[in-house]
Amino acid sequence: MKSAPASFLPAHDGPPHPLWLRTTHWLNALAVLIMAMSGWRIYNASPLFDFTFPADITLGGWLGGALQWHFAGMWLLVLNGLLYLGLGLVTGRLARRLFPVTPRGVLDDTRRALAGRLDHSDPRRYNQVQRAAYLFAILALVLTVLSGLAVWKSVQFPTLRELFGGYDAARRVHFYGMAALVAFAAGHVGMAVLVPRSLLAMISGGPRPPHCDKESAS
Repeated sequence: MKSAPASFLPAHDGPPHPLWLRTTHWLNALAVLIMAMSGWRIYNASPLFDFTFPADITLGGWLGGALQWHFAGMWLLVLNGLLYLGLGLVTGRLARRLFPVTPRGVLDDTRRALAGRLDHSDPRRYNQVQRAAYLFAILALVLTVLSGLAVWKSVQFPTLRELFGGYDAARRVHFYGMAALVAFAAGHVGMAVLVPRSLLAMISGGPRPPHCDKESAS
């Protein structure tokens, strides 16, 4: 009997976090950090609002240097992000881990989380709050990249610029997208502190399923 393709394997087969996922995860984290810190320096050169970011938490030293860091982070984020999404779709991991998700399910799991009754014992299973958060982060990332392209290449992509409501509106969308990603990252780090095994699993790959250990030993 032929073995099932990877995209149809049940969610509990294999380690919770394979090597490709861990690699792209940490590269994405690095890229977002570079782009956020350099973006804050770029923002300071022409603030949208009545505040600026402290120089100590920005990257680049000056506008030109910040732009260089921002573009470097952009290419890392886009290429690595495409690799992550591509492998996630090919292996079926995105469909298994992020769906289904429903408003009722998110609400129920939010109540369980607030009551301290949400189960985190199996890193292979994402609750509906996690699924919604990851989907939100992916959407925010796509909007941030597209709005950034509209700001960076405003003349070359006038249609994209107008879809965002003009150059200034695209800058605001880009800022809000960045803020959403930073908020997601902060929540992500907070969950790692509350559930340390999730951080260890993202470093080591996590424990192998019992049936896989038995097969390896036989």
